[in-house]
Amino acid sequence: MLLHLGAVQLDVDSKKNTAWHSLAPRTRVLCTLLLVFAIALTPNGRWWTWAIYGLGVLAIIRLSRVTGTVLLKRIAVEFAFIGAVLLGTLFRDGGEVIWSWGPLRITTVGLMVLGSVTLKALLSLIMVNVLTLTTSIPALLNALVALRVPPLLVAILASMYRYIGVLIGEFNAMRRAAASRNLMGSNRWQRLVIGNMMGSLFIRTYERGDRVYQAMLARGYQGLPPVEKMPPGGRNDMIALTLIIILALIGQAIYLL
Repeated sequence: MLLHLGAVQLDVDSKKNTAWHSLAPRTRVLCTLLLVFAIALTPNGRWWTWAIYGLGVLAIIRLSRVTGTVLLKRIAVEFAFIGAVLLGTLFRDGGEVIWSWGPLRITTVGLMVLGSVTLKALLSLIMVNVLTLTTSIPALLNALVALRVPPLLVAILASMYRYIGVLIGEFNAMRRAAASRNLMGSNRWQRLVIGNMMGSLFIRTYERGDRVYQAMLARGYQGLPPVEKMPPGGRNDMIALTLIIILALIGQAIYLL
């Protein structure tokens, strides 16, 4: 199988014209953070609270009109990384034993924790992916600066996004060179070639990154990304933040009462 890496484009739906897109970028970031914190801080087993938060997430998906296939693909890839952590919560002690095999036991408490953590992760990932799909990277970075995020952290995030493109470009150039020399014809050769690529890829991207950094310094870079003028928040932004806060409070009130 020929390994292929395409261009990284996070904000594939940032050009749409919807009620969600009309909000200022920092308002979208605040709405996402408020809802994610409300979801993550809810204790395990509060299903009605997550049902309310799920309705709020579905409403934002409908308002933003994100591409469903892209959203599902990204969530599937991200769930592959956290799947091992989620599976580990299934074998917790406590409650009634449902199934056992040697030292492994599945209990009612384990099922409850697994379902709770899965719902938390799913709803949080959906909100974060909706934000990145509908907000351009420069606007997202400017929103973080406007929200008083430490400038060094913003600069690190900007460099990470910039150098992902450099990394993929260097890898594709090496892959094309190997394919032109007929070194990718079999699975065995592919494993050998790709293994050797990884070592040289680090050296090449390090040197390329240093040249890019020197070029940035020559053009006046001072350690911070340039900040563009952000659109001021209006009435719709206040309404959106108020609705998110009300939704979070209703969800918390349900399990408290």
